[in-house]
Amino acid sequence: MDSTAEIVVIGAGISGLATSWWLQSAGRKVTVIEAGPRAGGTIGTLQESGYLIETGPNSTLETSPLIGKLLDETGIAASRIYANPAAKNRYILRSGTLLALPLSPPAFLKTPLFSARAKLGLVRELFIGRSAPDGEESVAQFVSRRLGGEFLDYAINPFVAGVYAGDPELLSVRAAFPKLFEIEQRYGSLIRGQIKGAKERRRSGEVSKQAAPMLSFREGMQTLTDGIAARLDDLRLATRATAVARINGSGWEVGVSGPAGNETIRAEAVVIATPAAAAAQLVKPHAGIAAAALEQIPYPPVASVACAYARADVAHALDGFGFLVPKKEQRQILGTIFSSTLFPNRAPEGSVLLTTFVGGMRQPELARSDDAAIASLVQKELASLLGMRAPPQRLWVNRWERAIPQYTLGHLGRVFAIEEAERALPGLFFCANYLGGISVADCIKSSRAAAERVAEHLPKPKAHPRG
Repeated sequence: MDSTAEIVVIGAGISGLATSWWLQSAGRKVTVIEAGPRAGGTIGTLQESGYLIETGPNSTLETSPLIGKLLDETGIAASRIYANPAAKNRYILRSGTLLALPLSPPAFLKTPLFSARAKLGLVRELFIGRSAPDGEESVAQFVSRRLGGEFLDYAINPFVAGVYAGDPELLSVRAAFPKLFEIEQRYGSLIRGQIKGAKERRRSGEVSKQAAPMLSFREGMQTLTDGIAARLDDLRLATRATAVARINGSGWEVGVSGPAGNETIRAEAVVIATPAAAAAQLVKPHAGIAAAALEQIPYPPVASVACAYARADVAHALDGFGFLVPKKEQRQILGTIFSSTLFPNRAPEGSVLLTTFVGGMRQPELARSDDAAIASLVQKELASLLGMRAPPQRLWVNRWERAIPQYTLGHLGRVFAIEEAERALPGLFFCANYLGGISVADCIKSSRAAAERVAEHLPKPKAHPRG
């Protein structure tokens, strides 16, 4: 059975959902297909016995006005909540002790997290020259050159593990942290750029990730994806894209397999919003170089373990966002979020909820252990680091075999190959977290850009824009 659509979006993670919404709200007719049984991709929320557990992202940063616009348009803005101001502390493990990351110049001067030599060494950052504008460094090379090895070990390494579940030795600074590279190129110094760049952000309405408020929703992050999905006119779940093909050089056909059997959908444009490996299979017959580039993007496995404890059984004050573990400390976890401190209603009165991450590029084999082994190692690490006096009352293990795309060295070349395929194949577009940033906020911004590219390709809609 065949059908037609103006636009087909393949994949209903946050990138596909947001792209679909921007297009639909501008008067376009969009069909969204999703292979899984629900929309949302890695964003998911469980609620059991008074606990609220995030199986994917725990929050996002409100870095752009687009985020508020999306929440307003989809009717979920009233459910938005911001992080507890008491959760500002971020701890870093050093020599077996959790130390608060300094949040002000006086705190930086006093902190034992960095040595006096490392602190004094920051002065030299003002006088270090720029890298070659067309060169490529790893994050580790960039940070070592500008800030020194101690900041790499005890600031950047744990931060990269917390954001990407990645390894700074492998990530490209230009691809993974383009703002750092741009600041160096423009201002010649990260310190000078941080000061001068603040004025430009205020004019643009953008907010730096350091200053942006952190948000979630009363019923968890799935509120975001459920809210968008509920507003889409044609969302087909448990429906897999099996092929895409051009129609006489104009338009596309998408082969799908779903509850009603096999079908071909004819469309004027197709947006592929799946993870890289799935996108590679779909475009391989039309863009072999882009498919090869997509296949080269690594996604390490990550397991998250949500542990519920009686508050009285935890010695640590839990007065912060959580803690991160540098590779140099040789532990078996990447870090822990103090979930019930960060947002309200994550645990019943008298209990706390902690979410711990295992694996990533640092120790992928640990994330592939069985649930019992992962739960055991997390309990041992938390007992050692937070002073647990009893085992957890409950715990939940969630795992992603392919969790977060890594913007490794050479990633910009892979992105160029994908963009070349878009230019060579009119009507075919890509939008996913391997392009433009991995965070929820980054995906929302990228989705708006993708929707604008689709709109430029198509004639103006006949219908009036929807609200």
